[in-house]
Amino acid sequence: MKKIIESVPNFSEGIREEIIKKIVDPIREISDVKVLNLSSDKDHNRSVLTLAGDEDGLKKAVDILFAGAIEHIDLTKHKGEHPRMGAVDVLPFIPIRGITMEECVAFSREIGEHIASTFHIPVYLYEKSATVPERENLANIRKGQFEGFFEKIRSPEWKPDYGPAEVHKTAGAVAVGSREFLVAYNINLATDNLEIASKIAKSIRHSSGGLRFVKAMGVMLEERRIAQVSMNLTDFRKTPIFRVFEMVKNEAARYGVNVIGSEIVGLIPNDALLDVAEYYLRIENFKYSTVLENRLAEVE
Repeated sequence: MKKIIESVPNFSEGIREEIIKKIVDPIREISDVKVLNLSSDKDHNRSVLTLAGDEDGLKKAVDILFAGAIEHIDLTKHKGEHPRMGAVDVLPFIPIRGITMEECVAFSREIGEHIASTFHIPVYLYEKSATVPERENLANIRKGQFEGFFEKIRSPEWKPDYGPAEVHKTAGAVAVGSREFLVAYNINLATDNLEIASKIAKSIRHSSGGLRFVKAMGVMLEERRIAQVSMNLTDFRKTPIFRVFEMVKNEAARYGVNVIGSEIVGLIPNDALLDVAEYYLRIENFKYSTVLENRLAEVE
């Protein structure tokens, strides 16, 4: 069975379409890597790229990605709603087929060491690849963002796993690791009051006593003049999307605010949406194979 690894690099450019093309288009030319999705957000000033391939193909993609990001992104001039510490901010690897999580962790560490030695960028290992518990949570590593990292990296506990103990002057630092599938999910509110979105985010995120496997923050979508609850769902099976949606909707109602829509950034597993359909339609005795396309895949 051919190995398939998903990688979802986030890089700090979501406004300049010509620069996004210069970074991503060369990756599309790699024969053993597929570009499955590209989502760019102007308010976040960030792009999320979804790739799938084997180890060799992804190594080529990583080299192209970092070369392009370092050439075209200068974090001293970057502004956006989403926290960031690097031109390529985070580089996760997710085992999909023919590879175990342990093998994916080993691969991510190999890639991290390669990035550090090739591009002279400090690399932090996170999630399943983390070498110490304090670095499992990406938010802990990213705290302080690019501007604060010049001082943070001098502290012994924040010495990078690979590379120089010095922040790249324009490209910052990067977090690399292997993890389970993550759903990037945002809910938009019928208000331009950022404080309301931030209060809702605080009430639902796990670190503040909310839902397990939810990371959340309030952001402002300036183009639309609406506030958004921006989230990462780190285990959609244990904290399903419908539960998150209902809690955000109920919290918003406390402030007299309606939910006007939601969005998925990047790709999402089939099962995550089937859970939502089963919940809202109240389908009895629902099975995965009830869906025509899934049943056809089973008998092929």
